[in-house]
Amino acid sequence: MSTSSQLGSKFGTGNNSRPSSKDGPKKNIWSSMLDSVANGKRLPEKNLLILGGTPESQREFLEAFSADTSDPSLSNEKRKGKLPPIANQFALGYTYQDVLDADQEDTLARVSAYLLSEPSLSFAPLLKPLLTPQSIPETLVVVLLDWSDPWTWVRRLREWVRLLRHVLISLDDETKIVMEENMTEWRDRKRGVDSASTGSQALTSSGGPVTIPLGPGEWDEGLGIPLCVVCQGADKIEKLEKDHGWHEEEFDFILQFLRTILLKHGSSLIYTTPFLANSLQSLLHSSLGIHSLLKRQSLKHNVIDRDKILVPTNWDSWGKIRIIREGFDMEGISTAWSIEIQDLPEPLANGVNEETPKEGVSAAEDGTSAVVIYEQTIKDPKRDNSTAQPGSQQGGNKVEVETSDMQGFLTKQLEVLEQLKIEDEKDRAVKKMPQLEMSPLEDNGRVNEHIGPVQFNMGGIQVDADDMLRKLKEREANRSQRKEIVSSPGDEKAHNQALANFFAGLVKKPGGSPRGSPSV
Repeated sequence: MSTSSQLGSKFGTGNNSRPSSKDGPKKNIWSSMLDSVANGKRLPEKNLLILGGTPESQREFLEAFSADTSDPSLSNEKRKGKLPPIANQFALGYTYQDVLDADQEDTLARVSAYLLSEPSLSFAPLLKPLLTPQSIPETLVVVLLDWSDPWTWVRRLREWVRLLRHVLISLDDETKIVMEENMTEWRDRKRGVDSASTGSQALTSSGGPVTIPLGPGEWDEGLGIPLCVVCQGADKIEKLEKDHGWHEEEFDFILQFLRTILLKHGSSLIYTTPFLANSLQSLLHSSLGIHSLLKRQSLKHNVIDRDKILVPTNWDSWGKIRIIREGFDMEGISTAWSIEIQDLPEPLANGVNEETPKEGVSAAEDGTSAVVIYEQTIKDPKRDNSTAQPGSQQGGNKVEVETSDMQGFLTKQLEVLEQLKIEDEKDRAVKKMPQLEMSPLEDNGRVNEHIGPVQFNMGGIQVDADDMLRKLKEREANRSQRKEIVSSPGDEKAHNQALANFFAGLVKKPGGSPRGSPSV
């Protein structure tokens, strides 16, 4: 054997033994490395299913969700995030947002937002494709309510829950299994005690995690998807007090009612005010599992400030709800809510739909509907005024005044004026007013006492107006006397004699004979 052949056999220099880039193990190593890098740069996909509200209130919600809360000194305009186009005018709307970290550079997740305004059963086929085994663990349902019409809240919530239940029941078995696992995971967090959020977890003496049992009314109507109810426009609470005479009793009743029915679904609750910092973003990020890599966000409950209410998932209980105000029937409300959400959704007309009578007895009469119980206490002020009977004591605390038609009001005022005119004419006929019996001279004398003599300039000469008026009156009096003398028939002879004497005096010279007579 030659030396070259021995070297080739020793070091493997043959054609079949030389490794190449086409070998299988080499190719698998590079593919797995590239895949791992690609997966590391891929953004987590999150979904928001936003139900209710108007196109304007939905946009307001998205602005609050994308607002920059890292710097409290920023103005409202700078705090608002730049929103992509929103298509929410018809049927199922859509938009998306990239969630940035505290440094506004790294992107934590991309949130796809689907928007629906009306709980119509015809929209159910549009929601069904959004709920898949892959999307359900990354989805949060948000129901928007507004303080402009709190008397419609429970009815709207009922129709949205009915629609969601109808859609979720129609899903395939594989998706339902994922929904059950998702709800189990949320229930096991036990009022926010979670190792992912707190950094520690309570342990028993044996080393296992502490299991806190569910209380009454908790998670007994889980939907399979986490739920958050957002009550927008909390600044209108003051308007309800001033314009409609609401008191703390009404606001406490609303809060107790919402917390009681939302506890059954494991839902969170928050009140928001436009242009004011709140915990909405932190609540939604926590529910979607979005956590900052640079700044740890704290989420603290608030049930004291009535315009900043925040009730996180798994925090509430009947004991905490009961202390708000005594006399609230949580057991009855909870039972009634479980019964009536079983039906299909009913269409809403301006936020209101009427209860269907049951065998001649309405739901308001039998008192089994949670919605009716709520609306008997929280009433629409406009409808309440229109249905109130005259003289009734209902709504004694209201400050509204019912106004009449403009034409009717003017007609009544015209009748009143005519009656007053007739009474004035009767008074004038019975007696004259004192100022009519006063002579002009007396009146002038009283005026002159206050204002003094009146003078004016005539041709450079200062003339006293009062003195001139007096002379004119005297001249007029003398003229009247002359006319009386001339017109008197009894004194005609004396008058003629007086005239003769007058003319004789004109021609007679003083101390001499009359003109024209001869001298003696």
